[in-house]
Order: sequence, then C-alpha cells, then structure tokens
Amino acid sequence: MTSDNPVKNFAQQMFEPEMPKENIPLYKEAANAYDIPWTLLAAHHRVETKFSAMDPLLSPVGAEGHMQFMPCTFVGWSHPTCKDLGKGNISESEKTDPAIIQEYGGYGVDGNKDGIADPYDLQDALYSAANYLSQHGASEGDLEQAISTYNHSDEYLKDVLFYYYKYEEQY
Repeated sequence: MTSDNPVKNFAQQMFEPEMPKENIPLYKEAANAYDIPWTLLAAHHRVETKFSAMDPLLSPVGAEGHMQFMPCTFVGWSHPTCKDLGKGNISESEKTDPAIIQEYGGYGVDGNKDGIADPYDLQDALYSAANYLSQHGASEGDLEQAISTYNHSDEYLKDVLFYYYKYEEQY
C-alpha cells in the first residue's frame, strides 16, 4: 500500500531506514507474548519513531517513548488526572510502576522484568504496544481496528499497513 503523494513515495524509497536486525528478536518475543504478528509491531515502531531514531522520544502533544504512548494510555485512563488528550499529571514514579498501571487499567508492561514499566525502555515499550494492539483486535486478526485505535488518523493506518505488508514480504 503506497501513499497517493508521489513525493512521499519517493522520500520513503530514498531515505528509508532499515529495520535494525537486533530488534527482530525483541519484536518476535513481544508479539508472541500477545499473539500478534511481529511485523505489525515492527511497522508501528517504524511509523512511530523511525525505529527509535526520533530525538527526543517525546512528541509535541506529549506522547512518550519508543512507541509513543500518551501517559494516560500507558498508565490508565482511570488515573485521576487523565482527561482530554491523555497527557495527565502523572508522576514519574507512578508512570513506571506496574502496580499503579494495573490499578488504573493501563497498557504499560514490564517487558524486561526489572520491576519498571518504562515507555523509554525499548523492550517495555514493545511489550506495551503488543499488549495494546492485542487488546484492540490484532490477536483476532483485525489489524485495521487495532491500528486505527492506536492512532485515529487514516494516513497513520495507511502508513502502518504499508510497512506491515512490506515486512511481511521481506521477512
């Protein structure tokens, strides 16, 4: 699936970062834990931060880390400070505490089992994204639903599907 914009298509072909080979085992491990395609997780990582090449790993609206979670999505929307777009006023200690995340129904996961669920830790971020995508339909094969829930933009959906199909072909 390609964009309708020929300039964007050219730029994607000319300046496309390669998937870091060292990430593939991490994608597979996180994806297997949540029964989703690892290539979907890789596609999200590519679209969200160009495989973590974005600096800083913080968007202008407040999405954080390798997979660009809004704090309220990571910690849980039932956190008392969560409203509007989901930035919240969540302390750093609460933001990375698996018990707090469980209490508030967030998607953050301690993927590397160090007692901290950190959106700035690649393994934790991948597990968290796999958890989110799985719970929104990817584990049942509804990839479009899962992608659209992650980000409501039609362009985002097209971009993730473009890379997903590309990686399915390549790997």
